[in-house]
Amino acid sequence: MSPARLYLKYIKNNMFTKMLLLIALIAVVTIVTLSFLMYYFLFQSAVRSELDIQRSAVERVERHLNQKYENAQSYVNDLYRNSSLGIDTSYFLMNSFNEYMAKRMNRIAGGGQSNSDSVVAYFKQRLDDDPDIENIMLYSAEKQYVYVYKQGSMTRLYQANATHSYIPDVMALESQSVTLPNLWIRKLAGDVTLPLFSIRSPINDMTTYKNLGQLLILYRAEALDAVLNNSDDSLKGSVLVLSGDGRVMFDSSGKYYGEKYPYADQLLNSKETVTLDEESYITTAAHNQAGYTVVGITPKREIAESFHGLQSTIIIAALLCIVIAVSIPSLMIVNYSRRTDNIIRFMRKVEKGEFVARMQDTKDDQLGQIAGSFNEMLDELSRYIDKVYKAEINQKNAELSALQARINPHFLYNTLEVIRMRALSQGAQDVGDMIYSLSMLFKNIVQHKSHYTLKDELEACRLYLELFRIRYKDKYIYKMHCDDQIKHVPMIKMSLQPLIENYIVHGLRSDQDDNWLTVNATQEDDEVHIEIKDNGKGIPPQRLEDIKSRLDVAESSGEWFGLRSVNERLKLTYGSSYGMDIQSEPGNGTTVTVKFPVTERKLNNDV
Repeated sequence: MSPARLYLKYIKNNMFTKMLLLIALIAVVTIVTLSFLMYYFLFQSAVRSELDIQRSAVERVERHLNQKYENAQSYVNDLYRNSSLGIDTSYFLMNSFNEYMAKRMNRIAGGGQSNSDSVVAYFKQRLDDDPDIENIMLYSAEKQYVYVYKQGSMTRLYQANATHSYIPDVMALESQSVTLPNLWIRKLAGDVTLPLFSIRSPINDMTTYKNLGQLLILYRAEALDAVLNNSDDSLKGSVLVLSGDGRVMFDSSGKYYGEKYPYADQLLNSKETVTLDEESYITTAAHNQAGYTVVGITPKREIAESFHGLQSTIIIAALLCIVIAVSIPSLMIVNYSRRTDNIIRFMRKVEKGEFVARMQDTKDDQLGQIAGSFNEMLDELSRYIDKVYKAEINQKNAELSALQARINPHFLYNTLEVIRMRALSQGAQDVGDMIYSLSMLFKNIVQHKSHYTLKDELEACRLYLELFRIRYKDKYIYKMHCDDQIKHVPMIKMSLQPLIENYIVHGLRSDQDDNWLTVNATQEDDEVHIEIKDNGKGIPPQRLEDIKSRLDVAESSGEWFGLRSVNERLKLTYGSSYGMDIQSEPGNGTTVTVKFPVTERKLNNDV
């Protein structure tokens, strides 16, 4: 079938198909849009979270390096602040090691100074205090020797004459304070392959400010790995530490250590993302004085890969929501379409003269009302035809039936029961229930009982409430309670039902579905207390005062006649101290309390 014919047959003149397509389109567009926005915001949240983790890692590394830098500066400052230690340092760097040791021995033997002012002992203590230090080197520019402290090993003295070593040239070079150790320095320390970074500081004479030598501290780079791992958050990507000349002093990925970083220029870009090996998020922290830069690098790809599972979950959930959002309206629309087609088919039968046809749609929605109205129309049409052709016969039959059927309670009960059974046979359960409640209520009112009790009156109230509960389509609920010991207490007939009726007529909020009414009968000492409470409209204060003032006024008719009648009969039967009380608050409902004594004598229910 061509698309044009398909459109003409199933879409153009089919309102329900158009509705279904529109609902499907709206559902798909809405769910896809919401899914995309959900994924986008979750991804952005993940990016922010990863950047926070990255920033935290960079800050920890930068704090660690800054602490090491400040420690190195404090070591030199201690030499200047302690005059005896400073003098000892100057003598150590300006003389040969043998001369220094000989002088130290003489001074110790003479009791002049202790080991606490020895520069050799001072830096040995600094080495023991910081396990991250691999080597401490003291270089004498005057004598060209290097005194080397090594973690876990003996100190050693190395001669670095310019004719036999490049060490003097290396020490004379201007460089940043924090950098990679020179190859000759690493060879001298005996650690060519161990990842290290160095912090260098010049040592000057305190009086002449002449440069005496250099303090060079080599730190293990692996300590930075421990700093990065000292966190509960898992870091994606890597962290690098670059020297001032762009060489990598530390790389958590182990890829670029010791090399010149090929993307150093891109790091000068102030944007959040740059293209390195791949497009990545970066965070930088530079220490201008020390000359190093800490860089956090997280590739976009790694964050996206961590969201593959969530992406699949969102897609599956979106597809499931689309299926549900389309299938449920589809079932409803197909049902309405079938019922509509059924109505059209019956209408066409009527067009052909089949007036006997009836629709069997008993639902209470709009289509059910259309079907009911159509059936009523056919009934009216049939009655009209009968009226035209059989008017005289029906008139005579009606007159005969009127003479034969005298209206009495039993005839009315039987008639209502027949109507109820007919309603039940037609599937109108609620109509049958209403007819049953009406029949029993009428029977309760009409029949004469010699002993009318509180239980009988509550049953009459229940029938009345049930009748209106069905009528108002369960818009309100009711609850009734009565203590067992007072159920058979004699009661004036129609003393509670008018109070219930007053709530139905004046208090029920028909536009709301949360209406409720409670009837609670209890015994307090020798009295029966019946509380009728609702959550209806309530009575304004001025009107409530007017009602209370009229309760004791003997009037035969008018508004609130039922309330006055109940109150008057209670007082006439039991005495002026009994009767009823009304309390109400607008918007919060009304409470009516009936009070009368417990008595075993028969009452005159005609009062």
